[in-house]
Amino acid sequence: MRNGILVPGAGRADGAVVRWPAPPPRVTPTVRLLSPPALPRIKVLHVITRFTAGAGANTLLSAEGMDPDRYEVWIAGVPGGELWQRARAAGVRTVEIPGFRHTLTPADPLVLWRLVRLVRRERFTVVHTHSGKGGFLGRVAARLCRTPVVVHTFHGFSFHPYMSRPRRTAYRWLERSTRRLTHRFLAVSPRVAQQAVEERLAPPGQVDVVPSAVDLGHLPERFDPAARRMFGVPRGTTLIGTVGRIDSQKAPLDFVRTAAAIHSRRPSTAFVMIGAGPLEGEVRRLAAELDVEVILTGHRPDAARLVAGLDVFVITSLYEGLGRALTEALATARPVVATAVNGVPDLVEHGATGLLVAPADPDGTARAVGWLLDHPAEADAMGRQGCRRVRSAFAPQAMCAAVDACYRGLLGLPVPGPVAGPAP
Repeated sequence: MRNGILVPGAGRADGAVVRWPAPPPRVTPTVRLLSPPALPRIKVLHVITRFTAGAGANTLLSAEGMDPDRYEVWIAGVPGGELWQRARAAGVRTVEIPGFRHTLTPADPLVLWRLVRLVRRERFTVVHTHSGKGGFLGRVAARLCRTPVVVHTFHGFSFHPYMSRPRRTAYRWLERSTRRLTHRFLAVSPRVAQQAVEERLAPPGQVDVVPSAVDLGHLPERFDPAARRMFGVPRGTTLIGTVGRIDSQKAPLDFVRTAAAIHSRRPSTAFVMIGAGPLEGEVRRLAAELDVEVILTGHRPDAARLVAGLDVFVITSLYEGLGRALTEALATARPVVATAVNGVPDLVEHGATGLLVAPADPDGTARAVGWLLDHPAEADAMGRQGCRRVRSAFAPQAMCAAVDACYRGLLGLPVPGPVAGPAP
């Protein structure tokens, strides 16, 4: 046809490009038309383990950003967490499943039964799963209910070298066993995609990289003196900080050891940890033992803005899919030091957008922070380059468009685009 939309491989076994007829132009009527009937929407269920910052916030952004005229989006997961109310306020249907936990428990068969009841009752077209345990239970439920499309996103991995061998084996098996139940895989960074293939969690050629979007519009693009004042630290005092849940994944004790190593050489430096978690008591005890003062703010809903008051941002994580807090720190042009784990090197290019260090190496982290403090011009340049990179590549609109394209491709729907003009 002379007018049409190019649709790669639609309806063709050989993948050749065919044309789908373009809709005819609208005619402005002289009389009022009857209201059109409501067209059925594609029902999507996201199944996630812990609906909190990081993977949870990324999942919520993708749910909020889908076209409400085309999609009806639901989220199911572990009860509790700061994002459920925000999801409901945005019009997303939510189901907090009783008994669901982020670790393996004897109640998991009951959780699976509840998921099956939900999927069977609502007849979802797409089940989109996240995280290790949520991915396992969600994909098994989808298969039992014969859900047409199953997608899984790798935000990181539920197993890592620092957990016990039996637990690591169990979580790796959970992810591998559901590989064949999945029609498409997404990953938040190229290195996460590569690791998923190398670990045989996804077949080669079946993983699309969709950068983990972060809403950055409300964040300043440079140092913010107002954020510094929130800590009560004078501008003339160097402030080193981190943001994240204070748990074993983030290695908060390594941050304290890093702070002690820096403090021994630069006694006037201040340190802050923004966040809360089960290891707060151990952090306080170690800081007292090493004679270094670390400000603990507890959970702060404005954590992303507070980062703009730091002189250097540090993450000491032992594993990290990409790092939401890291993305937000780069967006505020903060010089960063980060452990080279999982997808972090896709975001922090050593010497260009920050410095990379080995995990579980507080002395090496302290040396990297010291280098940035000794070379302020280079540190400032890295911060500016990191800001430009994340603000251009991590927009929620781009992520939602990629997820929409994934769903459309699996359902055989044309990808919207400009209508071709008449042939000459």
